[in-house]
Amino acid sequence: MGTIQRFHVGPRLSETAVHNGTIYLAGQVPDDTTQDIRGQAAQVLAMVDRLLAEAGSDKSRILMTQIFLADINEIGAMNEVWDAWIPAGNTPPRATVQAAMANPGYKIEIVVTAAAI
Repeated sequence: MGTIQRFHVGPRLSETAVHNGTIYLAGQVPDDTTQDIRGQAAQVLAMVDRLLAEAGSDKSRILMTQIFLADINEIGAMNEVWDAWIPAGNTPPRATVQAAMANPGYKIEIVVTAAAI
């Protein structure tokens, strides 16, 4: 059955759960909503880096990514940031969709599943 390890446990959600060598991140959103899509995407990807490292992994081990954009027309600008961040040869399966955000200042939310090292 395996143990479940949780990080940054709150009353509503945990930021990370690890089970049987798989790392599940909660949807990551930017702290600074005054930034444009590039700035918000960079913030969120830095959070993903930090959370994966804390759980014993890195972006080269991402198994699946889901990206939610407030405006799908910003996908090109977001992809510029993504392409500079993701290691060549390690691009994971990915879905990108437009979605209503919980906070109107959010332009992006990213959900990641990764393998532990």
